[in-house]
Amino acid sequence: MKKYDLIVIGSGAGMNVASAAYDQGLRVAVVEHGPMGGTCLNRGCIPTKILTYVADVLVEAQHLESLGVKLKIEEINYPWIMKRMREEVDGSSREQGQSVDEAEGIDWYKGTGVFVDDYTIEVNGEKIKAPNIVIAAGSRPDIPYVKGLDQVEYLLEDDALHLMEKPKSMIIIGGGYIAAEFGHFFSAVGVDVTILGRNPLLVKNEDNDISEILRDELSKRMKVYTNHEVIEVDQTEEYKVVKARNRETGEVKEYKGEVLLVAAGRRSNADLFKPEKTGVKTDQHGWIIVDDYFRTGKRGIWAFGDAIGRYQFRHVANDESQILWFNLSKTIRNDKDTEFLTMDYHAVPRAVFSYPPIATVGMTLREAKESGHQLYVGQADYSIAAKGFAMGNPASLIRVIVDAESKRILGASIVGPHAPILIQEIVNLMYTQDGTFYPMYQAMHIHPSLSEVVQRAFGRLAPIDEGHEHHHH
Repeated sequence: MKKYDLIVIGSGAGMNVASAAYDQGLRVAVVEHGPMGGTCLNRGCIPTKILTYVADVLVEAQHLESLGVKLKIEEINYPWIMKRMREEVDGSSREQGQSVDEAEGIDWYKGTGVFVDDYTIEVNGEKIKAPNIVIAAGSRPDIPYVKGLDQVEYLLEDDALHLMEKPKSMIIIGGGYIAAEFGHFFSAVGVDVTILGRNPLLVKNEDNDISEILRDELSKRMKVYTNHEVIEVDQTEEYKVVKARNRETGEVKEYKGEVLLVAAGRRSNADLFKPEKTGVKTDQHGWIIVDDYFRTGKRGIWAFGDAIGRYQFRHVANDESQILWFNLSKTIRNDKDTEFLTMDYHAVPRAVFSYPPIATVGMTLREAKESGHQLYVGQADYSIAAKGFAMGNPASLIRVIVDAESKRILGASIVGPHAPILIQEIVNLMYTQDGTFYPMYQAMHIHPSLSEVVQRAFGRLAPIDEGHEHHHH
């Protein structure tokens, strides 16, 4: 049995820890069953954003018509767009894999590792052991139980990212951010898209009005059905046939598409590697339970990232990996003097790269109302700035939420073009020492620019009482 100082399960953000340990001269094993780089590089953020950027430009080009310009798109070279994305993603993954393969003192076990005993993992029949183990095994698509689904050919997001021939039509089961992003891309390149989401809202983690703006805009170029439960799937020679029940009226309808994409959420990978065999506990959904320092209940075993089910974003996992490595290396050195670090989640930003994109940081209004804070809320849309009119007043909304007493920013949501860029101004303020919105007022904003809209939303802060908002202009 081979012995290591550290075993890392998962090569996404897990590689941050593996590389740091390797740099310190520790003997490291990485267990990864797929290509190097984890979800984000191979099946998630990076490939999808390469595609949605193309879709953004296509949708904006169509929008020009309302500003007096008529464009004709001569050709959308779908195979070339997909090939460009695949070459970038597969190339990065290959390079990462090669550098791990060539490095002395770090071994890559290509397979799914399973715990067989305390601190012992078996991969492809070979056993390895280490006193320190980091679980960064991520998550995978959750496949819902739907009658007939197991008899039908369907795609998961990874398959959709390998779809080198453009389908005529696509049905997407799911109404979350993955459905909203893939729907945006495939519809923009000319696929007839139908989204069937069981939740009453599209992207349900966002506030209702933010979510509705996205749904209304997407509905102009695809069919979006929310509050629809998919109950049965079948296929004919040319179509996948999906039956869905309207959860409000009870009416059942059939929808047809050439391909079927299942994007119904994510589940833990823990069941694949049996952490309970080494004494690591999971919650009822299978996410690994850790304390504030990313320690599991078993000494020497740590976990972070998607595997713990808190925030499934690569930028969060990257930050968590740094804190975990600080705490882990302190333990290995037996350093009693410095304190463990904890992760600060008060201002986690996220974005849905659909069109219009949505960006959120901190609390949504729904969460803020339940938080017990006294609230000041400010709202605006792009039309209050000259730049908004210049852009044709696109569908948009900015909401900022502030604690009435301390004036600290509690959260913000933006839906509209460039939302992920605009929100960063608010994110950065939330990481300052006192976290208030005052610097936003004091900072001069370029006129006429879109960032003025963010400043003006703060200029409209007013108390919320009994759910009524007052606006002071």
